[in-house]
Amino acid sequence: LIADDHAVVREGTRQILEQEPDLEVVGEAADGEEAVKLAEKLKPDVAIIDISMPKMDGIEATRRIKKALPATAVLILSAYDDDQFVFSLLEAGAAGYLLKSVRGRELVDAVRQVYAGESVLHPSIARKVLNRFVPSGPAREQKPVQSLSERELEVLRLATRGQSNQEIATELCLSLRTVQAHLGHIFNK
Repeated sequence: LIADDHAVVREGTRQILEQEPDLEVVGEAADGEEAVKLAEKLKPDVAIIDISMPKMDGIEATRRIKKALPATAVLILSAYDDDQFVFSLLEAGAAGYLLKSVRGRELVDAVRQVYAGESVLHPSIARKVLNRFVPSGPAREQKPVQSLSERELEVLRLATRGQSNQEIATELCLSLRTVQAHLGHIFNK
């Protein structure tokens, strides 16, 4: 399911996704209310949601979709990377957050990753998450916020470099599932 108030974005996203034999776009919504209604009707595996939409924003649409359909993975595709949006969407249950500056291949890969239960963050979004847990500047000499383990911080640092979950797993000698679990814990925290 694709939800974006700009028709050209929906059409372009559909064209990119439908070039893949294993991906099918089952519906398109021009606003948040329509996105929730279509999600409840069509029960998509993945919903690609924009933040800024009429009638209901992407944050509330994500919250409602996840409440009604916990198995539907929500992938945010937005031009906005403001902290308030990022953290509100992650709290609402989004499994991934990409900026509209990504290439088509990255979007396709992200759809597959969130469908497989992975978390996907654009590198600049991952940096925001990391910065929330590790203070910068003079305060950096203090211990990092205790809510993230050392391993979770390692995983998050590699994610901020744009590494895929598989690349992180290889570099840290972990299984892919372990990396996914660490990212899930980070999202929850």
